[in-house]
Amino acid sequence: MPGQFVIYQPEAPAKETAAYRVTTIWPLLLAALAVAYTSCFCLTLLSAGCGATPPPVIKPVPKGSGTPTVTQPGATLTTPGPNQVPPQDPGTPGEDRPPTDTTAKAPATEPELFKAWPQPKLVLFLSGQQMGYIEPCGCTGLANQKGGLARRASLIRELREKRGWEVVPVDVGSQIKRYGKQSEIKFQKTADALRKMGYQAVALGADDLKLTPGDLLAATNPDEKSSIFTSVNVALLDRNLTPRFRVVEAGGKKIGIIAVLGDEAEKKLKGDEVVHEAALAALTKASAEVQEQKCDLYVLLAHASLEDTQKLAQAVPIFDLVVTAGGVGEPTHELETIKETKALLAQVGTKGMYAGVVGFFDDTKQPLRYQRIPLTSQYEDDADMIKLLAEYQTQLEQMGLAELGATELVHASGHQYVGTAKCGECHTKALAAWEKTPHAHATDSLQKPPKEAVTARTQIPRHHDPECLSCHVTGWDPQKFYPYKTGYLGLEKTPLLTHNGCENCHGPGSAHAAAESGDAKIGHDEIKKLRDQMKLPLAGGVAEARCALCHDGDNDPDFSDKTFQKYWKQIEHPGKD
Repeated sequence: MPGQFVIYQPEAPAKETAAYRVTTIWPLLLAALAVAYTSCFCLTLLSAGCGATPPPVIKPVPKGSGTPTVTQPGATLTTPGPNQVPPQDPGTPGEDRPPTDTTAKAPATEPELFKAWPQPKLVLFLSGQQMGYIEPCGCTGLANQKGGLARRASLIRELREKRGWEVVPVDVGSQIKRYGKQSEIKFQKTADALRKMGYQAVALGADDLKLTPGDLLAATNPDEKSSIFTSVNVALLDRNLTPRFRVVEAGGKKIGIIAVLGDEAEKKLKGDEVVHEAALAALTKASAEVQEQKCDLYVLLAHASLEDTQKLAQAVPIFDLVVTAGGVGEPTHELETIKETKALLAQVGTKGMYAGVVGFFDDTKQPLRYQRIPLTSQYEDDADMIKLLAEYQTQLEQMGLAELGATELVHASGHQYVGTAKCGECHTKALAAWEKTPHAHATDSLQKPPKEAVTARTQIPRHHDPECLSCHVTGWDPQKFYPYKTGYLGLEKTPLLTHNGCENCHGPGSAHAAAESGDAKIGHDEIKKLRDQMKLPLAGGVAEARCALCHDGDNDPDFSDKTFQKYWKQIEHPGKD
């Protein structure tokens, strides 16, 4: 029956007894949470496995639950090493990343799903590299964008309920991309979502480890729940708290799953809150243990570059399927081979835009079959995920911008924001043109959806979310998600800075306004200089580049140098009357 799993879980060794957890583990956790709280305050101001012994205990799961008990192996403690990942550039060496202009727009055609597939014994559902994109932006229409937890959950439900398949979801890691309080909340909600979807193994990615260990541990090891997060060479606070590998039984087959963090990311870990070791040494040891369980299928979740993933698979050639976080852009249409191994390689792509499904068959000629699936608007929003996204937005509202770390910074010009109405005192024709554009209602669209787009998802208010506000109000950095001094801080605090106003493109206008009104006693040359600073030339792509800060590949796949003129015609406005 779909959703029935068995997890093998050995009896806890001495270090996993209740006394040990009370006297040793919980003090460590409480200390880490204290460090996490302090770190958050500062920011505001700026794989379970089964060991070989003892004998495993089988714990069946009720029919239809889809969520098994976690296997916690008795792990050998490694020497504690440093932890705390510093902020990393998206182009960190060893971690393949997408080009900045990667778009989310769906291709014109995708192959027919599961064409000529017989009934599989089970299917592995592959995901990873969500990178903070828990839902598509939707600003330019959800039909143009892929990804999101709500669509992913809908697809998993469809495979289980409509096709009657045993689905084993696994994830290669990096649920978030940035660090800070909002990312911590986003990771927690994603972890909750993955558990609701019945994920069986989730790797710890390089970006996940940017979070403070206490918050990360609280999200990955919830009270009275077994952890689905696993890593063979990284553990939070204590080796026993992060499963080294997992063995899952589904569809009458045993699957051994090992997750590993590549050396490029592992070497960057600092501090002593995370236990970690080199990838190959840990993988070699764990592979010997997991083979004692006589699994039917061995799976490696490699949060590493494409090259490093292949090297690990070649050095430990036990795996049938290798899932990598490496590669850029879209995942391949077919599984690839890895030289000198029996393994087939699957990529997950970036930003959670695709899912992969690998069917396992009793077929010696073709035991594995693969289908990549773009998460387009054809998959309806899952109700449980919509509820979770609403809770996420409510939590952001309750915390407020300051606690979320949205610290006000001085604009590079040194000038202050005055609001669109002030600009309109002289530029009446430009104001009249602006008022007819969507820019004039940008904040409204976060509070309530347009009449033609009323769905459960769009009913969620998002006007407390820094990642949304940055392009929907005046006076924010659109790419780094923080307000400038005198920029928008709330509907009540700064009502004159709502919507996407003049100063987002032309810059803060305090000095220019003061010069033109005579409040600033300056000469003609200085007045002209300030006027010139406010101009945004169409020539040389200057205006286009400014537009692209919000109309980027994630939020507006249709925007490009080829379509800029079309966009400009919609907002074209004169200068001074």
